[in-house]
Amino acid sequence: MSEDCEKTLCKSKNLHNERGKIRMNCSKDVERMCPVTKGPHHGPAPIPEEGRWVKAYEIKDISGLSHGIGACAPQQGACKLTLNVKNGIIEEALVETIGCTGMTHSAAMAGEILPGKTILEALNTDLVCDAINVAMREIFLQLVYGRSQTAFSEDGLPVGAGLEDLGKGLRSSIGTIYSTNMKGVRYLDLTEGYISSIALDENNETIGYKFVRLGKMMEDIRHGVPAAEALEKNTGTYGRYADAPKYIDPREE
Repeated sequence: MSEDCEKTLCKSKNLHNERGKIRMNCSKDVERMCPVTKGPHHGPAPIPEEGRWVKAYEIKDISGLSHGIGACAPQQGACKLTLNVKNGIIEEALVETIGCTGMTHSAAMAGEILPGKTILEALNTDLVCDAINVAMREIFLQLVYGRSQTAFSEDGLPVGAGLEDLGKGLRSSIGTIYSTNMKGVRYLDLTEGYISSIALDENNETIGYKFVRLGKMMEDIRHGVPAAEALEKNTGTYGRYADAPKYIDPREE
């Protein structure tokens, strides 16, 4: 071993890492190595966050609003998770689930758990349902890689922006369509709302439907509008519904 290496050997045994000042335990092979000075010290590549380019060293360096989608192992249900993160802290959470009855209760717990946590805490928190855990993982990756929805929006979005993902009456956009080869298609729920009637032409092909905006209807009822009036007010049609020779109830016929 050269004299220079011998001089630096003792120093290398007492090396500390740059961040936590924690003493490193090295193998004998590494201890015998001569130190080679590291050249570049340019830090991480900057990522876009709320209209700024940020070099993220710590969780508090992460901000943004984004979405994550997750499914459970048996693929029984899925979760869409929306988080609004400011300086590493989750300030707003929207949890939407579909396909699994138990997941709705897990979502209720996740809604209480997530706000106030750092995104690293949330990533390592058991959110009960695996679909919600997977959604958390996916949104974490987007945020820390600078792929958020607000990457180029100056100052991001205010707390409350997550509600804009919901329709009027604060209901998630749901699409439920059932069909069989023997009996054809049944529209049950679409963007417009609850489908109460499907219009068929002379060939029994779907040409339109009648829908009820459940969110808005319930909102009107809460504000004192009589139920029958609220139902009529929030009922609409799509397509060539009025011209159809035949109508069916998709849940009964």
